[in-house]
Amino acid sequence: MKATRLFAESFTCVIFTCGAVWSQSYPVKPVRVIVPFPPAGANDIAGRIVMPKLSEQLGQTFIIDNRSGAGGTIGTALVAQSKPDGYTLMIQTVASHVANAHLYSKLPYDALRDFVGVSPLGRLCSVLTVHPSMPTRSVAEFITLAKKRPGEILHGHSGIGSFTHMNGVLFESRAGIRLTQVPFKGGGPAVIALVSGETQAQVAAISELIGHIKANRVRPLGVTAAERVPQLPDVPTIADTIPGYESCTWVSVFASAGTPRPMIDRLNAEIGKALSDPDVAARMTAQTMDPAHRPPQEIAQRIRADYETIGKLYRQLNLKLD
Repeated sequence: MKATRLFAESFTCVIFTCGAVWSQSYPVKPVRVIVPFPPAGANDIAGRIVMPKLSEQLGQTFIIDNRSGAGGTIGTALVAQSKPDGYTLMIQTVASHVANAHLYSKLPYDALRDFVGVSPLGRLCSVLTVHPSMPTRSVAEFITLAKKRPGEILHGHSGIGSFTHMNGVLFESRAGIRLTQVPFKGGGPAVIALVSGETQAQVAAISELIGHIKANRVRPLGVTAAERVPQLPDVPTIADTIPGYESCTWVSVFASAGTPRPMIDRLNAEIGKALSDPDVAARMTAQTMDPAHRPPQEIAQRIRADYETIGKLYRQLNLKLD
């Protein structure tokens, strides 16, 4: 018994020591960072701000790899099926990550078990915008028009199960209106559709729309944060019209389950360091994403909470894809 205990203690010590050594030498080659949507979406924007700083700090390239399709499930599956060695990561919003689990009857991964959160990059909120041809100039006017024209207003989003889709569905539910949801292959194409007038409305990430808002190519009506955002100080909150309304999420870095904890901890610390860099923080803030470094266990808690909240919403609305 004593010999067995000594062996077990020694084995545990070896594993811990190896993990510490791995984390100290990691990374020894380029790291692939999958964004499961096309370029120009919020996940992509955050990644292209933070990953170059991470490359600089760690001396290896963190390469953004856009793998879009099926509301983010194709790229997400690639990460779930990758070797848990820290060399394949993913940038995804927590809301989108868990929403697909309630939409699809079959997924090639388990959203709760096949991943481990590394760190958030930023807090992401959205804004209800309309094409300038729309006659509405407030959230209340938009709701009134939508009630007069049920199903006629086209709401573009970045794919079934995406954060933009969830925002549109939530807004419909809370406002008591019916829009026609139009999916696109990512945030970039969905925004282009709004700017061109192909769609008339969108509740998308502020980071995806702020440039078009400032150029008067789209008209903002209300933000989904509980308070006004400093980058759009003249835009009221949706909560001013629908009390209690709020819809924000974290853009986060994930790794496949089984990635050694020392690597996760080192990545978390390095991301925190990158987000504290004044230039990185300023660029994130300019994109209306508040830097949001948190420990891995807080991501796990947020995932579980969002899983229950979004699941309840989708069941109430009978949203399901087969």
